[in-house]
Amino acid sequence: MVSFDSKPDSLLHLMVKDWQLELPTLLISVHGGLQNFDLPPKLKQVFGKGLIKAAVTTGAWIFTGGVSTGVIRHVGDALKDHSSKSRGKVCAIGIAPWGIVENKEDLIGRDVTRPYQTMSNPLSKLSVLNSSHSHYILADNGTCGKYGAEVRLRRQLEKHISLQKINTRLGQGVPVVCLIVEGGPNVISITLESLKEEPPVPVVVCDGSGRASDILSFAHRYCEEDGLVSESVKDQLLVTIQKTFNYSRSQAQQIFLMVMECMKKRALVGWGQIEIKFFFLFVFCFFS
Repeated sequence: MVSFDSKPDSLLHLMVKDWQLELPTLLISVHGGLQNFDLPPKLKQVFGKGLIKAAVTTGAWIFTGGVSTGVIRHVGDALKDHSSKSRGKVCAIGIAPWGIVENKEDLIGRDVTRPYQTMSNPLSKLSVLNSSHSHYILADNGTCGKYGAEVRLRRQLEKHISLQKINTRLGQGVPVVCLIVEGGPNVISITLESLKEEPPVPVVVCDGSGRASDILSFAHRYCEEDGLVSESVKDQLLVTIQKTFNYSRSQAQQIFLMVMECMKKRALVGWGQIEIKFFFLFVFCFFS
């Protein structure tokens, strides 16, 4: 457990010195729906294999929200399937708010091994940690049952890692790729923030996973080279946003504008087959 305002250099020191991790050559930051959702079987297979292959091949770290719900559950399933076959080690780090972790009292201790119960209580509003991850960072800001303590800490840590030089001769930092699976309006906001980073963080959108991902994929498919869409596509998007998020027309308009901001950097947004896009974006990041 760490304070929500912990400095990113201190956290990276913990990871490299205490956890004895090697700096990654790629950071895959996974974002998406927090509530449980199903993926079509074929898409789940492509997603899992693509994610693990990218991580194993490149020596990547995978960042997720750490708890066993929503998109993180699907990442956990991929990690579990991989570990059962033992083909290379995957570093998957869950960054979660301390206040939403169920059975967190079991985790309290210093330099001790503690058993942790990963069976969730269906009546609880809290969430258990996903046991397939290799490491966890739990951010505490004093709240209970609320997300948010981890958001700024995770963003700053990702940025700090991206600035670490993995190729001193070329002055090359650690490339970061943002992976979007399903998700609510906040995921569209995360996508826009990633694209607005300096340098921008490329985004891979898992088309067919639902909600935010499908809205972004639809916009990407039908927008022009300049990132604009026709009136008919705009109307379709607005109706889809309203239905998807149960929003008013004015609320949908705000989300639409964010989507269009994302499309201004459409060259940095990949969608469709995860396996192909991961490697395309990795090469793009590494040599740009």
